[in-house]
Amino acid sequence: PMIKPFAIAVSGVLAGSGALAGPYANVENNAGYQDGYQGSTTDLHIGYEGGDGTYGFYLQGGPAITSDGSDSDMELSGKIGGSVQASPNVNIYGELSFITAEDDPSVGTKLGAKWNF
Repeated sequence: PMIKPFAIAVSGVLAGSGALAGPYANVENNAGYQDGYQGSTTDLHIGYEGGDGTYGFYLQGGPAITSDGSDSDMELSGKIGGSVQASPNVNIYGELSFITAEDDPSVGTKLGAKWNF
């Protein structure tokens, strides 16, 4: 239900942007700790970003190495996100992400606002 409106919003951004567009590579590690090390995921992504100053977007994906400290696996992960400069001091952003897993694939969301002083 939420994926369709988000995809439509991002496709609108894609259609109206281009001034800041370009490919990129992104390597990112996220690790969890709760009563010790829980595990990590390292994304090895290729992506594309663009925007026109008011709207911005990115789309990235590729392999993800997951580890629990004793074993590691290779998965596929990706992210699509966008932002809108709602006013000179307020930026609203969102992201939809996924990672495959043999037993438990998952999807994540991020939605936020940033105020500059």
